[in-house]
Amino acid sequence: MSLRLPLRELRRTPSRFVVATAVLSFLATLLLFLGGLLDGLYRGSTGAIRAQNADIVVYSASARDSFLRSRITTEVRSLVEKAPGVRAVGGLGVVLLGAHVPGQKELADTAVLGYELAPRGLPTPPADGEGIADERLLDSGVRVGDTIEVGPARTPVRIIGTTSDSNYLLQGAVWVNLGTWRAVQNANRPDAAVTDGVVQALVVRGGSEVAGAIDQATGGATVSRTKDAAVLALPGVRQQQATFNQIIGTTLMVVLAVVGLFFSLLTLERLAMFGVLKAIGASGRRLFVGVVLQAAVVATVSFVVGSLLALAAKAGMPAKVPLQLLPSRFVFTFVGLQVAAVLGSAISLRRVLKVDPASAIGAST
Repeated sequence: MSLRLPLRELRRTPSRFVVATAVLSFLATLLLFLGGLLDGLYRGSTGAIRAQNADIVVYSASARDSFLRSRITTEVRSLVEKAPGVRAVGGLGVVLLGAHVPGQKELADTAVLGYELAPRGLPTPPADGEGIADERLLDSGVRVGDTIEVGPARTPVRIIGTTSDSNYLLQGAVWVNLGTWRAVQNANRPDAAVTDGVVQALVVRGGSEVAGAIDQATGGATVSRTKDAAVLALPGVRQQQATFNQIIGTTLMVVLAVVGLFFSLLTLERLAMFGVLKAIGASGRRLFVGVVLQAAVVATVSFVVGSLLALAAKAGMPAKVPLQLLPSRFVFTFVGLQVAAVLGSAISLRRVLKVDPASAIGAST
């Protein structure tokens, strides 16, 4: 039996496969949406840490991996700089506030981040009172040349440039020098004011292996994490990933069940046809390969339709919705659908292989 026969059946009787294609298209759209939300939440929450051009993030020992609770003094920083293997050290500070944007009625959720070592996509720290805004703030009406007023104290920061993928906890980032960060922090959070030289955390270049040496050099006054560990330590990141991955896994199980049920029913309906094909010399293995081929084609068509629906829906969504449809997510969804389709169609394997030509043909007459 030529493998063109299953494809010819798809072309001649497409109505047989419409229901399965429609259901799988919906599930493909759902998979892309769930994955896109997971990617959007992850990137929107962790960009400020992922952008760091460093290997280690250093917190104070009592901070429990939280920037907002951490304080690194000049004395501790000096010990970190002297630790074996450390090549460069930079201070980092962050404060979360609302910002008044020229021409806008609503406050823009803003993370003001002070830095020394330039993260990826950023120049050396700007002058006092100036900042570089992440593209997320552009969705709130911020433009280069604007002066935004940050927090209840309405501390002015003039935007001189933009960057991308550098947000913190879904807040639009404004990157400033440490002096400007301290001014914003002290004016708007007097209960958590910081003195000159004090930062919330340090970023260190020198390889991931220097983490232990740093904590030993500071006598336990610090807790050092690799950059990847610092990303996962951000509030809610692990929980988001676990929740969405469970939902995505469950959806793939539903895809497998749908394909399995559909092709099992379709196999029962076509037993007579399989009997005729076996009678003229087609092997059970060849018949099953045809069933798998049909399932793969249905999954591919469903993926294309689901992708178009997801892209169309994303285009109509507000920019603030953290949905990012990355190429890797499309690849994952396509592969997931194909694997589920093959495994689902394999449910009908036993029945296809054991088709008896005489009984199948006789039952249809």
